Amino acid sequence: MSQSNVIPLPAGVRERIEAAVEAAFEAQIATTIAFSAIPSTRGQEGPCQDMIARLLRQRGYEVDDWIINQDDLKALPGYGPVETDFSRARTVVGTYRPAEESGRSLILQGHCDVVPTGPLDMWKRPPFRPVVEDGWLYGRGAGDMKSGTIAALYALDALRAAGLAPKGRIHLQSVIEEESTGLGALSTLQRGYRADACLIPEPTDGKLMRAQVGVIWFRLKVRGLPVHVSHAGTGSNAIKAAYHLIQALEGLEAEWNERAKSHRFFGKINHPLNFNPGIIKGGDWASSVPAWCDVDCRIGILPGWTIADCQAEIVACVAKAAKTHPFLADNAPEVVWSGFLSPGYEVTGAQDSEAVLAAAYEAVFGGPLEDASFTGLTDTRFYGLDYDVPAFCFGARMENAHGFDERVELESVKKVTKTLALFIAGWCGVEVA
Repeated sequence: MSQSNVIPLPAGVRERIEAAVEAAFEAQIATTIAFSAIPSTRGQEGPCQDMIARLLRQRGYEVDDWIINQDDLKALPGYGPVETDFSRARTVVGTYRPAEESGRSLILQGHCDVVPTGPLDMWKRPPFRPVVEDGWLYGRGAGDMKSGTIAALYALDALRAAGLAPKGRIHLQSVIEEESTGLGALSTLQRGYRADACLIPEPTDGKLMRAQVGVIWFRLKVRGLPVHVSHAGTGSNAIKAAYHLIQALEGLEAEWNERAKSHRFFGKINHPLNFNPGIIKGGDWASSVPAWCDVDCRIGILPGWTIADCQAEIVACVAKAAKTHPFLADNAPEVVWSGFLSPGYEVTGAQDSEAVLAAAYEAVFGGPLEDASFTGLTDTRFYGLDYDVPAFCFGARMENAHGFDERVELESVKKVTKTLALFIAGWCGVEVA
């Protein structure tokens, strides 16, 4: 990895920046706790966006806070449909603009939407009452990824506290819908925000995300024939029929994972492509053979695979399975695209920014920056695939993502914040404020 584009920092600057992070870290954790305490599940992100807008204004950034118009995004690559109420969906961008823009520009982006908690009685700690225990911060969204967003904010604070001002334009973006369509990130691009690089501090356990899978969401709409359960054999159970289709899709999942064995990034990962029937709804009465069943599904796809080709394989798999079912053969199930329609992504064109990050990482962590391939999805794909903005993820250590008792390690948050501050200084360049 070339070091030719790493801007050397003057003597003593690194130490001042790291000291500034240390000095403000208690306040940073308090801010992270307050941010994580907001239950910003899908459609409820407004208070989080209020908070981040307020934090940005307090620091003197230009703040752009707008309602997303889904119609403006439908023709853009990477668009996925939103079925829920989108009338209050907002994006917030804070911009730092130097008096004379002589350095490279940067996007720092975090998402404030979080996934549902599941049964509250299965959490050891209430999900939206964040608590610090034994060096970990617990709470829904604390790791994925509110601590990362606040780390980016405090990394910029550290530069100011160290008496430094970046020479390049910086956009700190707080988006929604990362967990379901990515339309928040897409809205920033539709709005015109661009930069020479994009860093998203998703939790990566201190590694550089080298590649990620794509994701398709779809719904199986299965119909049956309702009869009284005492005559169940004369009807057709839509819930049981849905399981027939799920088993067929598990076969497609196995086939796709066989193909993945030859992939340069995912070939060494066991079972990188996962099919998940995540929501099932069906039937109206325990003593009636159910006439309907809807199953919301997610499946991963490899970088380089097209959405259209994968959609065609899913439809063909469902159709083939239906033909072997006594009822579905003449009553075809429907496949509805219900969210993510996102291709996989490999980081390209980011050699310069990666070199700067590697240098910052080594200064803080004391060793070389490692790569990782991610079997989930992030917003980086929009920037790298469709807008020629080199984009990658780097963040803290987290456990139990999307599960009970989600938590993020505070020492890793501190080191990541220092690394981000040094990266910004090395990428954008700094001068005495």
